[in-house]
Amino acid sequence: MLCAGSVILIALLLLSIIYGATPIPISDAVQAVLLGTGLTSGDTSPMHRIVFDLRLPRALFAAVIGAGLGIVGVVLQTTTRNDLADPFLFGLSSGAAAGAVFVITVTGDVLGFWTLPLAAFCGGMIASGIVLGLVSGLRTSAPEKLILAGLAVSFLFAAITNYLIFAGDSRAAHSVIFWMLGGLGLSRWESFPLVCTGLTIIAGYTLYSSRRLDALLTGDLTAATLGVPVRRLRFTMFLAAALATAVFVSVAGVIGFVGLMVPHIARGIAGPLHGCLLPTAAIVGAALLTGSDLLSRLLLEPQELPVGIVTTSIGSVFVFALLYRTRRDRR
Repeated sequence: MLCAGSVILIALLLLSIIYGATPIPISDAVQAVLLGTGLTSGDTSPMHRIVFDLRLPRALFAAVIGAGLGIVGVVLQTTTRNDLADPFLFGLSSGAAAGAVFVITVTGDVLGFWTLPLAAFCGGMIASGIVLGLVSGLRTSAPEKLILAGLAVSFLFAAITNYLIFAGDSRAAHSVIFWMLGGLGLSRWESFPLVCTGLTIIAGYTLYSSRRLDALLTGDLTAATLGVPVRRLRFTMFLAAALATAVFVSVAGVIGFVGLMVPHIARGIAGPLHGCLLPTAAIVGAALLTGSDLLSRLLLEPQELPVGIVTTSIGSVFVFALLYRTRRDRR
């Protein structure tokens, strides 16, 4: 299944490079990639720049961020034992959104290109720090307490974001709305190492801890008897998920439902054990976001939809189907 998923992902990446407001022949697209990577020589044309400087990084960003959000969803659902857990539930996305909106409506690009990503990253980390501080003050790692703390922080930062939108410059409203709904328009080669770092952090740590995550599936008491430091594992997993999510949101905005849908799809393919579940979730997430981004560019061309509208639409249908299946299984 991993091989089949990889083939589908590669096909979607190719389609994402070829199709857009101006379709590009596959031979020209391949030539542009080879020319941009230095594997061949020749003169660069505007079409080559469109492929290598715009479409190729955007496709790779979609794949990397989708893979990372898929793994984050698996981690949060496992550690909280909540099938509806995703980055939205813990205030991570809300904090990053507040940081970005603060820059758009108040300060402006004081640090140039990196101002918006840095502000969103700081907002996400502040939100995660507040959640961890609340749970630490309660001296418990119970999943329900973590969820409640996350919801409280999410509502807090949502209120801050709405205040900034209302009180800020009305001319920035379009940028704020587009960013809050998610988009990959900021995909540039300069920030590609940043999203790769986010994926490396969450993927590397979760794969290293996959056996301990498997033990969590049996319950806290059983996992503790197996030698798993449950409280510390839950905190470090949440911290890794928060760090990765802050990185992704700082570049792509708030992209909803990917972290919710992907773990369910991946479990249906690979089962519950994390050794196979995590790579499957990464491929499914990458394919889902790459395909969604392609749709966002084609549905209203030459205009571009925020990719969050596409993922949210798919996610709502997915949740309806999930609820229907749960009801049918209980009969």
